[in-house]
Amino acid sequence: MLHSLSITNVVLIDHLLIEFESGLCVLTGETGAGKSVLLDALGLALGVRAESGLVRKGEKQATVTASFQLHDNHTAYDILNRADIHIEDDVLLLRRVLYENGKSRAFINDHPVSITLLKKIGDTLVEIHGQFETQGLLNPQTHRAMLDEYAKVDNGLRTFWNTWKAEEDKLEHLKSSAHKAREEEEYIRYSLEDLEKLAPQIGEEEELANLREQLKHKESNIEALSRALSALSQDSDPVQQAWAELDKIPDGVKEAIESLSTASSEIANASGLIKDALQALQDNDYNLEEIDDRLYALRTQARKHQCSVDDLPQKMEALQERLSLITQSDDVLHAQSKKCAAARASYIKEAQKISAKRKSTAAKLNTLVAKELAPLKLDKATFITHIEALDEIDWGPHGCDKVQFLVSTNPGRAPGPLHKIASGGEMSRFMLALKVIIAQEGSTHSFIFDEIDTGIGGATADAVGERLARLAASKQVLVVTHAPQVAARANHHWIVSKGGVDDVKTDIILLQNRAERCEEIARMLAGADITDEARAAAKKLMDYAA
Repeated sequence: MLHSLSITNVVLIDHLLIEFESGLCVLTGETGAGKSVLLDALGLALGVRAESGLVRKGEKQATVTASFQLHDNHTAYDILNRADIHIEDDVLLLRRVLYENGKSRAFINDHPVSITLLKKIGDTLVEIHGQFETQGLLNPQTHRAMLDEYAKVDNGLRTFWNTWKAEEDKLEHLKSSAHKAREEEEYIRYSLEDLEKLAPQIGEEEELANLREQLKHKESNIEALSRALSALSQDSDPVQQAWAELDKIPDGVKEAIESLSTASSEIANASGLIKDALQALQDNDYNLEEIDDRLYALRTQARKHQCSVDDLPQKMEALQERLSLITQSDDVLHAQSKKCAAARASYIKEAQKISAKRKSTAAKLNTLVAKELAPLKLDKATFITHIEALDEIDWGPHGCDKVQFLVSTNPGRAPGPLHKIASGGEMSRFMLALKVIIAQEGSTHSFIFDEIDTGIGGATADAVGERLARLAASKQVLVVTHAPQVAARANHHWIVSKGGVDDVKTDIILLQNRAERCEEIARMLAGADITDEARAAAKKLMDYAA
């Protein structure tokens, strides 16, 4: 719900703060008083296109702030969450600053945002309808969404659509891969044969490199190990000799003997290790040329396949898979084609359920709208919710139907698009009849109607007022009107006026009581000279509306 509107330096408005209420809110006033400026200002806050001419003469910038109270689970929350904007106490502030050069800045709860995001949020909060502008009704692209909202169509169909398209994408990828693989089959077989013969192992390059370093110094290493072993194996062992001499002394050299014992043990262990290393080198069947050839072959294959030597086993597996795809491509493609067909069938089945629900709801909607038309002086008109099956190429996440609202204003005339058949006033009344019915199911809680009663009066204007009041029973409805029959039904009533000579300003006054409202409605009936008869007629209108 629109809670308040703060306007600074917009055309004739110096500064205004308007606090709105729920129910039917009516704005009246003489032509040219500035009622349309209020809507232009609100439009700025909702993200409509800005014009520098809206900045008050002599000022550098204009500012409009609209405050909204959101109900739980409002559509705006999802958009705000995706934009990483969080609100507190369900209060949402939309602010727009317009500069004299035509540029503007947008804010949501004081967070700088794009104008696109501001408009996206604004579209979920308020619907604005005027005599020559009826938003969705003039755009056939929105008719399906309006019908679905009224029919409470669950958009679970999108999941079926996404699954089907994902399976189709996978099938196309497999076809492309199989085709490419067939073109490269000879190369794949040749490359795989080379790798299978080579049989590369992970970590093999490092092992061979280490072994190569050992073999490069094999002879010198054998000589060094032999000399070391010979030195430790001399007949005259100094450790044993020292141990034998100390063993002759009865006391005082125990620790020295223990140390010699440890040394003797370590020397024996070292001798064993040296013998093992020497034996390993002598028994090694590898030679340096064989290792160099192996390393060269591995590195050549790595360069060929543009990977590391350790990645060659994985590359070999990939080639095996590609070759398998060639040999088994028909089976793989057939299996994936079956998955696609199953996903398509599931989508069609769900789409048909939704189509049936749309058609039954459309029949109901046509009947209900028809009942609303006669009192709105459209008794000869026909409203049709036309549902047409789309070609498969035009199917989408919302189904297989094209939905369009068609009208005929005269018997015998074929129904056609609303904007081509109806006049401005007729369009507004068609829109009102439709909105009174379907708005109850929508998430939008604020509607603005700008002089949709132009060109009508009497019983028709009263019928418009009655429907606006009916809509306002569950929604907030703001109406700019010249019709006293509409004003008489208001829950809240403001007068928009213009005053001043050199510095003309627009002001807005909330009528506080029944007497003030009666006086304004009398002015609307009689003009500048308000008579007692006009006041009596105004009182009668208010009594009737109550």
